[in-house]
Amino acid sequence: MMSTPFQKIGIAFNSQIAESKPLSGKISNFLESKGAEVMVCCPIQEKTLRNRIAENGFDALVVLGGDGTMLRASHICAAASIPIVGVNLGMFGFLMELQPDEWEDFLPRLLTGDYRVEMRMLMQAEHVRKDQVLTSSLVVNEVVVCRGQHVRPVRLEAEVDGSHMASYVADGLIASTPTGSTAYALAAGGAILPPELRNIIIVPVAPHLSPDQSIILSEGAVVSIRVNTTHQAVFSVDGHLPVLMEDGDCVQVKSSDLNARYIRFRGPGYFYRTLNRYLEQNPSLPNNQRD
Repeated sequence: MMSTPFQKIGIAFNSQIAESKPLSGKISNFLESKGAEVMVCCPIQEKTLRNRIAENGFDALVVLGGDGTMLRASHICAAASIPIVGVNLGMFGFLMELQPDEWEDFLPRLLTGDYRVEMRMLMQAEHVRKDQVLTSSLVVNEVVVCRGQHVRPVRLEAEVDGSHMASYVADGLIASTPTGSTAYALAAGGAILPPELRNIIIVPVAPHLSPDQSIILSEGAVVSIRVNTTHQAVFSVDGHLPVLMEDGDCVQVKSSDLNARYIRFRGPGYFYRTLNRYLEQNPSLPNNQRD
């Protein structure tokens, strides 16, 4: 499992979590005491971090926060191929490698190469209107095409590689990466995919007299989701603000040439042990939340 030792480290934290800033300082001092160069230590929202990434200013990024913070880091690090390791300060932490009491034992292994890098598939989503691409977005978890403010289902047509796949009357349709299969797609009843796969999974949300099974597409497939509606429809990428869609608009989704790179200190089987722990004891329920 030996890899290239890292010397230059970046640290980014979620400033909305109170303990993240003091802990990031503690981690910075600790890594420097072990011989690392901490090139940046700042909130993940700061432009300073993006500037350092653009300059190839460090070899790896330590992220403090929850899964949302890890998603943000994945977006900004993918193009620069910078690997990320997460310290969980949130509730679920599906994407995070370390719990708050583990970083001191594991982070020094970055400096000796005692880790592996897990490559995670990303998707590219294009909003298309009358054959014109309006926007293009990188996707870590999922794209959701769904109803807007009106509490009425929308009609959706899904095509795969240019051929009709299914028609839906539903609250929405999710196109998810394997990483996102443990997020919204799981909540909607979708299958859980191993993180190393490169397949898109399609999951309907509250379908009405429509197909209700999740569908795993072949690797490399391109899916288009078109809306047919007389009321508001929207799409959202990774939980970002929804974008309005007009009747006939479609969102075209395919695998990206970019990857998210997650640093792992444990073997691949750790994914299943972690998943089992979360499924048995949902940390978002009141009795299971950390103090």
